[in-house]
Amino acid sequence: MQNIAEFRIIGRIGKITAMEKVTYIDVASNYARKEGDAWKDDTHWNRITLFGRTKERADRLSTGDLVHITGRIRQSRFERDGETHYGTDIIADRMGVLLRKGQANEQQEPIEDDDIPF
Repeated sequence: MQNIAEFRIIGRIGKITAMEKVTYIDVASNYARKEGDAWKDDTHWNRITLFGRTKERADRLSTGDLVHITGRIRQSRFERDGETHYGTDIIADRMGVLLRKGQANEQQEPIEDDDIPF
């Protein structure tokens, strides 16, 4: 049996950082939490790493797009100046645009990634 660490995020793109071999996108997801008698949105930002095919598709993304991303979580460790540093990478395997920024739900484009299993 394979052991896996995976994720699923549905959220809006806030920032796109394209580099030569990798692209990073920051995706905001909101959770409701109760504060006193009122409910508040609690926004969490997730930095997603795109390689290969998902990186190529990033050219068609824009800030504000609503996206659905699934992938894997990878732990990393490196040494710098004798000190060990740890990190967590969130790596996209599949990605689809659910709604373009400024589009109403009625004008929604079809999802671009046929690999999403739903």
